[in-house]
Formats: sequence, C-alpha cells, structure tokens
Amino acid sequence: MSMEMNQGHNALWKRPTVLVVDDNPQNVELLAAWMTAEGYQVASAGDGQVALEQVAVTSPDLILLDIMMPKVDGYAVCRELKARPETRLVPIVLLTALGAEEHRLQGIEAGADDFLTKPVSPSELKARVRALLKLKAFTDELEHAEAVFRALAVTIALRDRYTGGHCERLARYGAALAKRLGLPEAEITTIARGAFLHDLGKVRVPDVVLLKPGPLLPEERAVMAEHPVTGADLLRSLKTFQGAVTIVRHHHEKYDGSGYPDGLAGDAIPLSAQIVAIVDVYDALTTTRPYRVALSHQEAVRVLGEEVEKGWRHPELVEVFIAMVEEERENP
Repeated sequence: MSMEMNQGHNALWKRPTVLVVDDNPQNVELLAAWMTAEGYQVASAGDGQVALEQVAVTSPDLILLDIMMPKVDGYAVCRELKARPETRLVPIVLLTALGAEEHRLQGIEAGADDFLTKPVSPSELKARVRALLKLKAFTDELEHAEAVFRALAVTIALRDRYTGGHCERLARYGAALAKRLGLPEAEITTIARGAFLHDLGKVRVPDVVLLKPGPLLPEERAVMAEHPVTGADLLRSLKTFQGAVTIVRHHHEKYDGSGYPDGLAGDAIPLSAQIVAIVDVYDALTTTRPYRVALSHQEAVRVLGEEVEKGWRHPELVEVFIAMVEEERENP
C-alpha cells in the first residue's frame, strides 16, 4: 500500500473513545494513561451526573465506570444509559473495590457488560476493553446495515406517493398486535422490523408495474409476485435479520394455501408473517391507491371478514386485530 493510500486509510479510521468516570482524580489519571497507551481517545468525568452530560458530548465507544460516586452512583448511571436507545449498546465496564457477589449481581442487573474489582490488573482491563470494542464495532456494522435497509424500504415506499408512511404504520400495527397476543419482547421487535422491511423486494419491480393504475396483466403479476423472494434474499446473508427474512418471504401467504411464493397453509405459515399479512391488508384498504380511494375502517373490517370467510386469514388473529384497532379509535 502506498504512503498516500495509508494516509487516506488513517484519516478514515476513527480512534475509539473511552470515557473514564471516577471521583478519584488519581484513578482517572491512571486509567486514562492505560487507555491512551492503547491508542484510544480518552474523556473523563468526576461524578455520575457529569458522566451523563459528557456522554451526550463525546459519544463514547466504551465507558469505564466507578460505582461508588457522589450525586449519582455507577449503578444509576448504567441503568440510565442502558435505557436510552442511543446509548444502550455502548459497553459499560463497572470498576469497584466492592467484591461481594451482591454488588456484582446489582451491576449485572443494571445492564453492565463487564465487572472488574479494584485494584484492576492493567493487562486484564486492556484485554477486556479490546474484546468489548471489537463487539461494539460488529454491532455498529449491523446497525448500519439495518439503517441502509430501512432507508431502502422508505425509498421504495416513496416511489409510490400513495403509500407514504406505509412502512412505519405496518411496524406500529404489527408490534401492537404482537404485544396484544402476548408474544415475547424479542419477537415483537422482530415483527416490527419485518413489517417495516416487508416490501424490500419491490426494489426490483419496474415502475411501469409497481405504479400501474389499472389491473396487472398475468406477466406483470408474475413480476410483482417475485418481490417477497427478492426481499428475503437481500436480507438472508445477515444473521441478525433471519426473523425478518421469514416475514418478508411469507407475508403474502394465505391461510388456505392459495398465497405466494410457497403456497404455505394453516400453521405452516409463521405467526409473524400472518400478523404482518393482516396489518398489511388493513393498511392497504384504508389508504388511497391509484385504482381506488381509501376505504373506511368499517369497510376495511368487512373486507377482512370476507377474507376470513374465504379461508385466507386466521379468524382469531383478525378478531384480535380488529378489536385492537377499534379500541385505539375509541381512545386515541
């Protein structure tokens, strides 16, 4: 690699920032020296309240956090940062002279990623920091990939001026229905993600087909019917999207087996895909499209009922969804 290319590479690489939080200046100085020697940028705070303010300014990649501090202790700082969406994935290492198991458990419950007892071994601390920063870099890559796919999904929706906000509404409807059904939090998150990305495969559908105001010809329907497979294939290479892959591929299946792309029937259709299919139909019915005006809630409920009678939708899922929407309409 030439010197010019090396310089360009170094300019693009950002040194990780480590925030050191301790009310003892000597501890801060020592930890900062160790982290600087490792090539990291270092910021510091002398108490928990300042630490919370400093996080907003420095956006640290990792935090070394003392527990026993004035104003706001380390446990409280950790809980607060892990509750914030923008900082919940920042690794936090709790450092304390308290060696009792109850303190370690309290740190774990606060959401800490690691826990070291003072006096800290410099070699062990550096190894733990390196490992957590590698994991943080991997997590950042996954978040970036999801951001790209979400942006692509929004771009696809914007191709059709009639479907503005469709992705967002489906994610909200899908998550709400999953929650109403008592599904685990992880599954609720997966359903929201899959609902948002459900039409990702339409990126390969030509505008002449996607935006056609009238009925599609058989060959055009065939092109449109490929979008679930295309979308699933786009996501399949990323393990973190595997739950969403199932939704994207199967959200056009029907309970009687007459859907596509795989003709799945009954419980062979993943519950997550059935949920997204129902909310997708409802949102499509209540949104103005090139070939018709938006239906009222009552009309959309009637159409969903007809789809249940045809065997296309799971009756109980549709019933729960309709009850949920009507409660929301009564209590906006």
